[in-house]
Amino acid sequence: MANNNELEEALNIIDKELKKKGLSRRDALKVAGLGSASFLMGASEVQAATPAKASDAKAKILIIGGGLAGISTAARLTNTLSNPDITIIEPNPKSVSYQPGNTLIAAGIYTKDDIMYDTKDFIPNGVKVIQDKAIEFDPDNNNVKTEKGDTYSYDYMIVAAGLKLDLGRIQGLEEIGETTTLGDASKILSKLENTGVCTIYSTDAAVATWKEMQKFVDAAKSGKNVKGVFTHPNTSIKCGGAPKKIMYLTNSRLVEANARKNAELTFYPNGGTMFGVKEYHEAILKQFEARDFKWHYHHNLTGVDLDKKIATFDKHWEEKGAYDPDLEEYDIVTKHENVEVPYDLLHITPPMKAPDEIGNSPIGSGKGWVPVNKETLQHVKYDNIFSLGDIAAIPMGKTGGSVRKQYKVLVDNLVAKMEGKELTAKYAGYTVCPLITDIGKVMLAEFNWTKKPTPTFPLDPTVERYIWWLLKVYMLKPMTQYGMLSGRA
Repeated sequence: MANNNELEEALNIIDKELKKKGLSRRDALKVAGLGSASFLMGASEVQAATPAKASDAKAKILIIGGGLAGISTAARLTNTLSNPDITIIEPNPKSVSYQPGNTLIAAGIYTKDDIMYDTKDFIPNGVKVIQDKAIEFDPDNNNVKTEKGDTYSYDYMIVAAGLKLDLGRIQGLEEIGETTTLGDASKILSKLENTGVCTIYSTDAAVATWKEMQKFVDAAKSGKNVKGVFTHPNTSIKCGGAPKKIMYLTNSRLVEANARKNAELTFYPNGGTMFGVKEYHEAILKQFEARDFKWHYHHNLTGVDLDKKIATFDKHWEEKGAYDPDLEEYDIVTKHENVEVPYDLLHITPPMKAPDEIGNSPIGSGKGWVPVNKETLQHVKYDNIFSLGDIAAIPMGKTGGSVRKQYKVLVDNLVAKMEGKELTAKYAGYTVCPLITDIGKVMLAEFNWTKKPTPTFPLDPTVERYIWWLLKVYMLKPMTQYGMLSGRA
């Protein structure tokens, strides 16, 4: 395990940044109402959070996926079980990264090196890692077959695989097909190079996004009137705030270059709101209006003409149809219209899906995601299977902040199951989205299944704040490394 020098360096950076504003860290936290924010005070609290080894239960545990969710769960199980027997199946040796940093890469704030980890540096002692891909699931016989032809049995299985980016679903981008955030991006890069089209959802493509953003800003700075188009698809996606974050950051770079007046920035979401929580939706609308953004609801990107620089959207809406005299009500009919939108910069948030080998397997579901009880994270059909993270069919649960709550619940319930006890730990749907609204400002949107703000700190959660920028840019990455990936935070 790497040491926590990076955490101390982050704290030192925060101290320097606060000093520029005439504040000490203690005073800043006091002003912000963050007296309980121990994660900004140092690493001792994280180290102290290690759970005691409390269970002698024994079982063969197989984890599918060695990303943030899988490694964090393995680490916490290792901390909790006195004699753990844990195997992880993961094909990518670079399966762990600080994925929220992709947005910062795309805006020239981070580089790729700032977010990449070596997975091997975070594997808990005693955990076996198989560099292979699980392709067949036989839950009735408790085994999994891999791409290399090997079969692995288990007593309990945890499905923590990520999701697929399905860019190939968009007409004009079919040859890109499917990929993952840390997967081979060569098809994306070759297809989109010098087209003005980009995406932050692949790490390598996020690097290319920064290049496209700079061209866009330079064109506006030269006096050209340019159009930036930003999309949000009709599928579940991870980090639902990211499609807006990249738009905010593009705006920041334009303002910085004194070129904002020459750029039109428009957001095209498939849904009918900016955010699923009313208070955050209303706050974002005010932010959009203040920045002179445009937006059009109910638009799903279906095609791209890279040569003509035209994006095609399925504009959809509902109308009153025929009257049903028996039900004494009108049918509701969904109408569709293709809308062509020219662009100079097009940021695509890809449609996303579960990998077919999981979604179409006996442990999958009609919608592809792994169906679990949303509170206990136990599979709805197989009681010795659990799932969390992007792959799990959990409302609003596809963020690292969600996983931070989920993996603790899962471990508690898995250990209880191993001990023959009732599953009492409950995930309440907590999700956090540090919504970057400017370079130097973040709105920390926290919420759960009540769809109401659930702020950790006594502050108005709809206000953009500098302190949350420091948290986002400097603290969350080392806290992910030395907190979650060690199973302690």
